[in-house]
Formats: sequence, structure tokens, C-alpha cells
Amino acid sequence: MRNQRGRFIVFEGGEGAGKSTQVVRLAEHLTDQAHEVIVTREPGGTPGAEAIRALVLDPAHAGLDPRAEAMLFAAARAEHVAALIEPSLAAGKTVICDRFIDSSVAYQGLGRHLGAERIRELSAWATNGLSADLTIVLDIDPVLGLTRAGQVSASPDRMESEDISFHEMVREAFLDAASQHPTRYAVIDADNAPDDIALAVNAAIAALN
Repeated sequence: MRNQRGRFIVFEGGEGAGKSTQVVRLAEHLTDQAHEVIVTREPGGTPGAEAIRALVLDPAHAGLDPRAEAMLFAAARAEHVAALIEPSLAAGKTVICDRFIDSSVAYQGLGRHLGAERIRELSAWATNGLSADLTIVLDIDPVLGLTRAGQVSASPDRMESEDISFHEMVREAFLDAASQHPTRYAVIDADNAPDDIALAVNAAIAALN
């Protein structure tokens, strides 16, 4: 008997929103419910995509051309989807991913002024049209988020090092996507306590059933 296709859950949000924590908590919650869960991230998730991640986030490449940056993210995503995400979904597994297409739209489309639609088209081509069943946006004020991120990492990456106006545009991009497609997004206040955020995430997942 063929497995039912799995669900694809994506976490989005600005720096310091607590995505990594909530990804782990959701994975534990779903595993307890007997789901087979794959946890992954972007850029990354496969050896080739992780190699691209190391390059594109390295502060040593601060002057990287925005178009080159966008295409590197798309290349990592194409490999990630083909080698890990799509096969896992086809096998009936639940895939939880830390960042996906909306991050490219936010960071490269708006933050780098390359155009949201151009980045969506590039990402759709890279993923063969794959989209998330649910995108959870952990919303946080960029000033607070960057403060939190700085407390975790003493060496900010290329994205964390951008100025506040860049991060404000990123936040607006996530909120705009959620407002345009409210049935496919859940916006959760990331300034709440982690336990409260986890409960809200679990409720959003339960609403998919």
C-alpha cells in the first residue's frame, strides 16, 4: 500500500525569533504522536547545500553580488528539495524546515531590492513548484530579535550583520505574505514565552487535520 504524502511545515521569522527552539519542540510533539519527522534547514539540509550555506553566510563574503547571493540560495534549495524534502514527503514523512522560499523573498527580494516576484519565480523553478502546507511566522521586533541573536552568537553572519532598516523590510515581507494567504500561514508573537509559543504552534498544526 502506498504511503500517504507527508506534510511540509516551514518556520519563518527574523533573526532571534527562536525558530530553532520551536522547530525542535514541534518535532518532539509530532514524534510523540507517532509521526515520522524530518528536521532540516535552509540553506542546508544536504552536504551540497550545507557547503553553499557556509559560503553564502560567511562574513568574509560581505561584498557578494545580490544576484549571485540569490542564485546560491536557489541552488541550495534545488538540491535540498530534490535530495531530501521531496523524497521524504513522498514517503509519508512530516518535514519541518527552518526557512524556505519566504526567506529568499524577504532577504533577497526586498532586503536586496531584487524584486519579490523575481525571487518567487526563481524559487518556484528551483523547487519544481513545491510549497509548504503551513508556514509558521514567528514575528518579532527586529531590534529585540537582533539583541537576542547577539546573545547567542558572538560572530554574526552576513545576514545578522545588516542594518536595522534591512531587518525591518524582512519583517514586513513575512507579515505581508501571511496577510495575503491567511489559510496557509500562522503568525505567532515570538516575544511570548517559549511554552506559550509552542502551544500556539501545536494548535496551528492541529488545525491542519
